[in-house]
Formats: sequence, structure tokens, C-alpha cells
Amino acid sequence: MIYAAYQAQTDLFDPVRVAARLSRRVLGTAMGGFGDSAVLRNLSAAFEMIERAGLSHHRPAFGIERVTVGNREVEVREEVALALPFGSLLHFAKDIDQPQPRILVVAPLSGHFATLLQDTVKTLLPENDVYVTDWHNARDVPLAAGGFGFDDYVEHVIRFTQAMGEGGHLLAVCQPCVQVLAAAAVMAQQDDPAQPRSMTLMAGPVDTRINPTKVNELATSKPLDWFEKNLIATVPPGFAGAGRRVYPGFVQVGAFMAMNLDRHVKAHVELFENLAMGEHEKARTAKTFYDEYFAVLDLAAEFYLETIAKVFQEHELPRGVLTYHGERIDFRAIRRTALLTVEGERDDICAVGQTVAAQDICSSLRPHLRRHHLQAGVGHYGVFSGRRWKGQVYPLVRNHVLASDA
Repeated sequence: MIYAAYQAQTDLFDPVRVAARLSRRVLGTAMGGFGDSAVLRNLSAAFEMIERAGLSHHRPAFGIERVTVGNREVEVREEVALALPFGSLLHFAKDIDQPQPRILVVAPLSGHFATLLQDTVKTLLPENDVYVTDWHNARDVPLAAGGFGFDDYVEHVIRFTQAMGEGGHLLAVCQPCVQVLAAAAVMAQQDDPAQPRSMTLMAGPVDTRINPTKVNELATSKPLDWFEKNLIATVPPGFAGAGRRVYPGFVQVGAFMAMNLDRHVKAHVELFENLAMGEHEKARTAKTFYDEYFAVLDLAAEFYLETIAKVFQEHELPRGVLTYHGERIDFRAIRRTALLTVEGERDDICAVGQTVAAQDICSSLRPHLRRHHLQAGVGHYGVFSGRRWKGQVYPLVRNHVLASDA
């Protein structure tokens, strides 16, 4: 019933948002005709806050139309290189003379769309041929497409890597570090010619027994059937995936907001004040962040529950018992894929030590094929977004890729 109740509430509030948007436009016309005033600005800000209330279930645009390559600007085209029911391989194509390293950015499937990594992609694009896992909203996937579990995610990474072609590189952000590590091992075991030359694992839960965070503690505080009974819902009629069991995106974003509620409340108070004071640039920064943060997708129930069990409760990867389609994965098979792990000093989602654990798991890699970086002064998002990502982390990623691409 939780999904039906949420959708009913959303449908009831939609006319209020529409009315607020129309009122703000009318007020804007009035402000243009009668001059500026604090009362009108406050009223306009209030209408905009009402208009912005609520979540979106549609992927925002990446909005990357051009990048500078060398000394010239080039057009960027989004092309679907491979489309599957639960996700597409999105290619940011550029018309350039020289080939660049091909990198597949594996986005997390944790309640947000791949556009959460816009800054990551934008930073990579000038010097790399970039692909992204564009995960689909499970509520829009018909039941006829079947289920989507942990192994299906690994299989998607493998198929996307193969579609990208031989000699590619993988970069995983947060949750998919586990699946990318598994995919690399499976491809190595099968001597797949498309096995990646390098993989970069950034702020991911490889071994959550190390320095457990609030997220980790929540996942281990209840038995698996509690998560299934309390957090799994059925997509209501009116959507392509009606009848599919999902972990709703609105539940996920609500849980994340609850972890830092004071910070989010403060941010929205400041947003209102900036709108009321006419500080449009400051307001734009906050709106851009929350437009992305409040765009949510639903996860297939199988994937969510299997991830809770395998990654957070049973720790199958670091214990060496993780399987793929029933066969145990041998991570010692990884011998040619260079490894870079990156962690954030202040990460409260994937704590220090959880990602670097991959270094010991890939025990067959020679020392020159391994590298770890602890980025000082950043939390979870600062590892792959923002000033320090661009100026300090990315140069290490670039060198790691170039050294492996030789």
C-alpha cells in the first residue's frame, strides 16, 4: 500500500504545484510592471518553493553539449550504444581526429539516475571517450522483461564492457564497485578479450566490515525479511511496470535525507532567502543540486534485497564466497587489469578502508598494477564531484588510465 499511498498524495498535490507556478508567473509580470519590493519577492520565493516541492521520477538531462578538446570546442552527442530493458549503454560521442581511452563509468543503482555523475562525466570527457551505464527506472520496465538481481547487474557490466570493445577501462562510483570487481574477475576467468585494461573503484562498499557507517549499521540491524516486509512495494497501475516489486526511490531519498536532515532543512531555508533577496546565482547552485537529488528511480526488489544480503550482511566478496550464476568467483584471476582505489577522508557512506580492501582481494596483481589514493578533506560526493575531484583526484585517474592504455 505504501506506493499507492505515495502516488495518491503526489497526484493530489500536483494541482497545488501547478497553481504555484502560474501564480509565480503572474507575480513576475506584476513585479515587472509595478517595481521591485520585498513583499513581492518573498511571495514569489514562497510560490517557487511550493512549486519545487516533491520528487521527479524522470531522468534529468546530462546537459553536456560541448567540451573543449585540445584547443577547440567539439560537439557532444548522446548515443545509445546498447539498449537493454533495465539499462542502456550511453555513449558521449565526439568528432575528433585522435582516438582517446575508452572509459565506462558505472553509475550507482541506488535511488538516483546516472546524471548524478554529471560532473564526473564532464571532467572525463575532454581527454577520454566516455560511456555511462544509464540505469532505467524499474517502475517503467514491464513485468515481461523479467527480474533484475545482483547477477544481472554484473552481467550488464560485462555486456556493456564487451559492447565498448577491447582495450577499455572501467570506473565505478560507490555501490557498483562490488559488481565491477566481480565483472572484471569473471571476464578474467573466461579470458574474455574485452576484459578491461584498468578499473578505478571510487568510494565503494567492497568490505563493509571495516569502519561501519550508519548506512552499514542500518543494513545489519534488521534481518533480511524485515527489509522485504517494510521497504519493498508494488508499482501501482498506471505505469509500464505495474505489478513489479520494487524498492521505491522515494523511500531511498527519504532515508538519505533523514541522515542529514538539519543540513537539508538549512539548505532550503537558505534557498528561500536567496530567492527572496534576488541572489539568483546562489539560488541556482542549490536548485541544480536538488533538481538532481530529488530525481529518483525505483530499484528492482531482487537487486536491492540481494545487495543487502551479499554486500552488507554476508560480506560475500571479502570472504571469498561471492558467486556469479552459481559459480564461485576467483578474484585471483585478475592479473592484467590495473587497479586504482580512491577513498574520501570524511566519507560517511563508504568509510575509509572499505574500498582499499580491493587491493588485498586482487592478490594476483603485481605491485606496479596497484595504486590507492586517500583524498583529504572530502566526503562521499567530493570523491567524484567538485573542485578536489577535478584538481586532485582526476589527474590520478587520468595517469592510471594512460599508464594502462599503453
